[in-house]
Amino acid sequence: MDAPASPAPAGPPRRYVSRIAFTLGLVVTGVVLVVTIGVRNPAGEAPAAAPPSPTFVVQEQRPQPGAQAPRAGLAAPPDRPTVSDQAELDAWAARVAGKTQVPARVLAAYGRAEMWMRRQKPTCHLSWATLAGIGHATFGTVAIRPDGVVGSPIIGPPTPPDTDDGKLDGDPKADHKLGPMQFLPSTWSKYAERATGDGKRPDPQNIDDAAFTAARYLCSGGDDLGTPSGWWRAALFYNPAVDYAQTVFSAADAFAAASVSV
Repeated sequence: MDAPASPAPAGPPRRYVSRIAFTLGLVVTGVVLVVTIGVRNPAGEAPAAAPPSPTFVVQEQRPQPGAQAPRAGLAAPPDRPTVSDQAELDAWAARVAGKTQVPARVLAAYGRAEMWMRRQKPTCHLSWATLAGIGHATFGTVAIRPDGVVGSPIIGPPTPPDTDDGKLDGDPKADHKLGPMQFLPSTWSKYAERATGDGKRPDPQNIDDAAFTAARYLCSGGDDLGTPSGWWRAALFYNPAVDYAQTVFSAADAFAAASVSV
């Protein structure tokens, strides 16, 4: 009788087979990856990521009143009273918008105010950057329609007493600051002027009228805003809070610097 056949050696348990196969798979995959990366990037370095798009940032400054004036921005085009200068103004606004990230339509309003004040009060030396600083501190970014009117009326909280019987702000009991440059009705009624010269009443919710009125208000004291003392007197006349004026200063200086950068 033949001897019983010796049992075949036992193979590794099934779970070890699975682990071995998985390990071999990882090794093969790693080799393939190394070869692929070596071909695509012989230096063995990961491709450099694309640089992020630059973002305009206002660096906070806290100059003391009268210590210094913000820089002047890239000058708006010359004002030509008898010839349309809208094309030049729009081109300037588009250029500055690309550097400051302020909407071109808003910049056109600031630039127009600078142009008009340059002719009406040349000794004021108002730069559009100061108006942009006020806009930055006051209303930030809002939707502006092509005709210059804000998408939704901007009306501040009540500040008694009432001075206009609610004609501008709709409240017969208290005044409210109005529009993108935040004018009280009493101040608006004294300094407001229509920016387009079309004969219509000035509108505090219109960025063109609001910017031009702000320029008239800032230049009403006869100060030279190109000097530290003159700029601070005008800024504190607009709003007597020093921290507010410092915020305007920081934004105006940043906008001006960006506008003339290469």
